[in-house]
Amino acid sequence: MGNEIFKRYEIKYLITDEQRKLIEEAFAEHMVPDEYGESTICNIYYDTSDYRLIRHSLEGPAYKEKLRVRSYGQIKSGENVFVELKKKYDGVVYKRRVTMQENKARVYLEKNTKIENPVANDSFLERQIVKEIDYFKKFYGDLRPAVYLCYDRTAYFSSEDSSFRVTFDKNIRWRTEDMRLTSKPGGKDILEEGMSLMEIKTATSIPMWLVDILSKENIRKTSFSKYGRAYVQMMEDREADNSNIIRYDFVNRKVG
Repeated sequence: MGNEIFKRYEIKYLITDEQRKLIEEAFAEHMVPDEYGESTICNIYYDTSDYRLIRHSLEGPAYKEKLRVRSYGQIKSGENVFVELKKKYDGVVYKRRVTMQENKARVYLEKNTKIENPVANDSFLERQIVKEIDYFKKFYGDLRPAVYLCYDRTAYFSSEDSSFRVTFDKNIRWRTEDMRLTSKPGGKDILEEGMSLMEIKTATSIPMWLVDILSKENIRKTSFSKYGRAYVQMMEDREADNSNIIRYDFVNRKVG
């Protein structure tokens, strides 16, 4: 889980607990549990003050990009996190990530300044990825923490090809307060009870044994963005709050 560059397809499915059980039962012959087992993944997504990045993403363009910081569970200040730049073009996902200390990552991303040697390991690859993130920051200008997202993940990889992975994310939650990876995971639920988001991550294709299961259970791929769903809920909550304020003012004769 060090510094990595990914180029792969990520195919998403919303499935029930019953469907997930059937799929995981079939994994016994083909897939191996990830060495970290089940984990709670915590993320902070960065965006502009007018949510330029996620609004563009929700329009469904051929090219889109995101910047986030990730930890595996609640951490302490000074512990390592991953700063990830994720791009998607024509269905292919490209991801760069570097390791930084949590406190350095916050200064690096939230302050309009450069800090010396922000990465944990000063390698050529890390320096190149940091240059990409520097350009991203300069291009968008006023980046800030936009939403905190966490979820419970169970991950598997193929016993024949370790680059083929399947993950199940449950209890996907978001919040816009206390957006620190040093804080306890939690927030407002995105998925309904009894649902999981399954993601197939592959550089090539889906094996036939899994294609057969998906076809038999009529499980179809979906377009799903965790940050996108959180943003939509966020806007709905704001609209409801504004509506309540207007209704309160009208009842109390505080509007003309």
